[in-house]
Amino acid sequence: MKTKFTALAAFALLLIPFISNAQKTELREDRYLLDSLYIEETEDKTPAKVLHAEPLYIDLIRDLGARKGEKEWNVGFGLNDNTDYDRIEALVEYEWAPINRLGLEIEVPFSFYSGNPNGMEAVPANRMESLKLAAQYSFFVSEKAKTSLAIGYIHEFEMTPFENYGKESFFTGNVFNPFFVAAKRWGQNFHTLIYTGPVIEQPFHENEIHTEWQINTNFHYMIPGTRNFLGVELNKEVEHDDFDMTIRPQMRLGITDDLMIGIVTGIPVNRERQRLSTFLRLIWEP
Repeated sequence: MKTKFTALAAFALLLIPFISNAQKTELREDRYLLDSLYIEETEDKTPAKVLHAEPLYIDLIRDLGARKGEKEWNVGFGLNDNTDYDRIEALVEYEWAPINRLGLEIEVPFSFYSGNPNGMEAVPANRMESLKLAAQYSFFVSEKAKTSLAIGYIHEFEMTPFENYGKESFFTGNVFNPFFVAAKRWGQNFHTLIYTGPVIEQPFHENEIHTEWQINTNFHYMIPGTRNFLGVELNKEVEHDDFDMTIRPQMRLGITDDLMIGIVTGIPVNRERQRLSTFLRLIWEP
């Protein structure tokens, strides 16, 4: 009897690696199926559309390959820690697709400041920053190549601080921002995206035009079977010989079927007066 028990125990031990491998294979297959079903939910419609992870700080004007009738509300809150003052930012935006592949957006951003009395730099005045109107058109969408390309344009009507309402002109300048977007999904879960273009500022009280280039590169990993992701934005600004970059690790979490939250941390590189920042974005797709 003892010999039979020992033989059965040895046989069971030999089966453990095979059972473990079978369970791992089954788990991978389940995850792949979940990914396939979620991707199919997005892509198995007309016109063609590729599932891409969208950056959270500098977001897109509607999804790439947007379909007619899509719409989304965003509310954002951020805190920027500077050497001489803190900046609280807030925004409200609405984006929608009136026709296939065309996204439109209206955004109103706000800035509020609290200063360090011993700071060397003057504290800016609180203001509604601007009225932003934007459009984005996806001119290339390939489900086979898992790639989307788009062009767009943002126009900002800059506004005077709250304290100057009724004393100065309500609008203080224009900002012109044409941009280009290229995105690709690698396999099921890995996403890359580049967003780039010039930002041309024209203050009404100056005869000069200020131009800087934005080059934003993004890398994301989407959690299998969900809309949740982890990733990073590399927001780069180039003006003449000056180069600045902020690294923004981020994550997006689905709360309900139509509500998500994005959490972003900003880590500046070679910025003399800027320190860490945080940003939250609530995303509602009614």
